[in-house]
Amino acid sequence: MARIAVTDGMAAAAIAMLEREGHEVVLEHHESDALVSGVLADFDAVVVRSATKMTAEVISASGGESGGLQLIGRAGVGVDNIDLSAATENGVLVFNTPRSSTQSVVELTIGHLLASVRHIGAGTQGLRQGEWRKSGLRGTELSGKRLGFIGFGRIAQGVGRVAIALGMELHAFDPYLKANIARDHGCQLHSSVDEVFRRCTHITVHCNLSDETHHLVNAKRIGLMTGRGADGIECGNHLVNCARGGIVDEKAVLDALESGQLASASLDVFENEPTAADNRLLLHPGFQGTPHIGAATSEAQARIGFEMAELLIDFFSGKTPKSVVNRDVL
Repeated sequence: MARIAVTDGMAAAAIAMLEREGHEVVLEHHESDALVSGVLADFDAVVVRSATKMTAEVISASGGESGGLQLIGRAGVGVDNIDLSAATENGVLVFNTPRSSTQSVVELTIGHLLASVRHIGAGTQGLRQGEWRKSGLRGTELSGKRLGFIGFGRIAQGVGRVAIALGMELHAFDPYLKANIARDHGCQLHSSVDEVFRRCTHITVHCNLSDETHHLVNAKRIGLMTGRGADGIECGNHLVNCARGGIVDEKAVLDALESGQLASASLDVFENEPTAADNRLLLHPGFQGTPHIGAATSEAQARIGFEMAELLIDFFSGKTPKSVVNRDVL
């Protein structure tokens, strides 16, 4: 049976599920020096979250001619912490669990959208300081506003369903999506990302981080936003990113907050994580944030663990996992 390293934690029930199938599961986090030295070379598979960075050096020291690593399982969706080219070159299969955390990220995104326009964080802080400052907390409604999606996959579609119920109009840029799928979800698909920024006062990011999408949300595009809703109300411009850090240019966001071009910026992910405590963006009153907790719910973690266990069991039973990322290895 297989020997499986779990470096960033896994639900106990999922570990038990693997062990019942006869697999050995070793639950231990490894620092980068140990990873580069080949600590994973004696394992058949490794399960990681975002904390463990599977760089080209780590993969070369663990798989291919150097070791026995056959499989990297990403417990979550994003694979930007895994060097896919190196994995493919070393014959290491990479797969993720794209369905398990969808609802949790949907709800966090909606939470940020609502909190940003109703000043929930500022209101809480004021109450703790003994202030009853209603006059400074006038917000705007989401109803009657245009919500722009950068990427319109499973999570974005879930956000869209809630946004429609709240009375929002949906627009999206996704070059990989067929127009009929967007229409089926009540969303107008645009061929230009700039057009989404021109039309929408609220932008939410739902794409992968790549060379193509790095700083896709930048000063130029933020500058295209008008601050006026479809209902004619001056509501300001609002940005939410619960996808991946690096897609949003954080310096451009801070500049836009300081100039007033952005009324709020809500980030769950950052270019460098953990983000520095002295990051000036965090200190701006128009900023609200969470420390990359999109999938951090009891329900999502249970689903991720079970989905990962099922995929590993399938793989070591001779089946191909459903969510392979680097299919060139097959």
